[in-house]
Amino acid sequence: MPQTISNTPPASAGSNVFQLAPILFGFFIVGFADVVGIATNYVKKDFNLSDTLSNMLPMAVFLWFLIFSVPTGMLMNRIGRKRTVQLSMVVTGLGLLVPLLAYNLPVILAAFALIGIGNTLMQVSLNPLLSNVVSKDSLTSSLTAGQFIKAISSFLGPVIAAFAVARFNQWQWLFPIFAGITLLSFLWLTVTPVHEDSRKENTSTIMKCFALLGDVKIFLYFLGILTLVGIDVGLNVSAPKILMERTGMPLAQAGYVTSIYFVFKTAGAFLGAILLAKWPALLFYRASAFAAVVAMVMLLFAGNAAAIYAGVALAGFACANIFSILFSFALQRMPDRSNEVSGLLIMGVSGGAIFPFLMGIASDAAGAQWGAVAVLLVCCFYHWGLAAKERR
Repeated sequence: MPQTISNTPPASAGSNVFQLAPILFGFFIVGFADVVGIATNYVKKDFNLSDTLSNMLPMAVFLWFLIFSVPTGMLMNRIGRKRTVQLSMVVTGLGLLVPLLAYNLPVILAAFALIGIGNTLMQVSLNPLLSNVVSKDSLTSSLTAGQFIKAISSFLGPVIAAFAVARFNQWQWLFPIFAGITLLSFLWLTVTPVHEDSRKENTSTIMKCFALLGDVKIFLYFLGILTLVGIDVGLNVSAPKILMERTGMPLAQAGYVTSIYFVFKTAGAFLGAILLAKWPALLFYRASAFAAVVAMVMLLFAGNAAAIYAGVALAGFACANIFSILFSFALQRMPDRSNEVSGLLIMGVSGGAIFPFLMGIASDAAGAQWGAVAVLLVCCFYHWGLAAKERR
């Protein structure tokens, strides 16, 4: 049966700003999933895991995007977008509290799983909810602003972990800090009236949702999200290992390289939020894809810390806006099926589980981290090809 989300008339500009703030802050919570990058390195060290096994840890977070993304799109049709976002924050908060019970591998895996499920619910519902309070013309730049806020959160994760190690000798103290922020975000969104649109969406079956992948453009955008998140998570897992392997740097120091990635990703998202309001998104995408290829080639051959830092920084800057660009392309292609399209695209976030695993196999087979970087280079070439093929 079709569901009417709301019959509330359009909000005023001032009201839209009031509604927009807690939604954009929700992207800060989305960034908590990226803590798996630095956490994987600490867990590998603490429990003496191989590259292949340690690179499977992101699966505990990102595999749930493959399982729950499409059902979440259908859930939104039933309970609405705001309630789905609120549910996601509850699940995320529970996941962040689990490590307080004990520090062992099963507990960490359980925490990662809950964080992944909560993040799935949030990413599927948060982007469409944002479209309720911004115009179509502002959607790409608004999504990019959300990615900017997410990047700030992702940047803070390794910094807080390093501080916790230095101050308390326990990196996992970052979890209760993130849990407190999640609670504040939940309360802020709860007390804010967000007007969901009055458009009716059919509560589709799972098969009907997957049938949308029959549209070639939607399928290519899905693969774009899959490979992009593979780059994002894979590089954050491997960058400290590259530094340690090629320079002999200890983990506590090498872990900061992931913050460099997110600093430049934050800067790129900030710049993108401004420029995408005026520049064609396709032009921006093509430039970003080319820069990503250059960054991976640099990391493939970098032999000193400065070159590695430069490659990681360029990769962060290049990848900052691709997610929001592809998401806006897809939502604009099928605006009447935005819930289902959102679910399908967020299913692509499972690339964060798939590609780090492939990178672990490649690096173990090569006996060096260049094997992992080669996997990332293939992902970047995909975006270069997709950007060249795209016509708008």
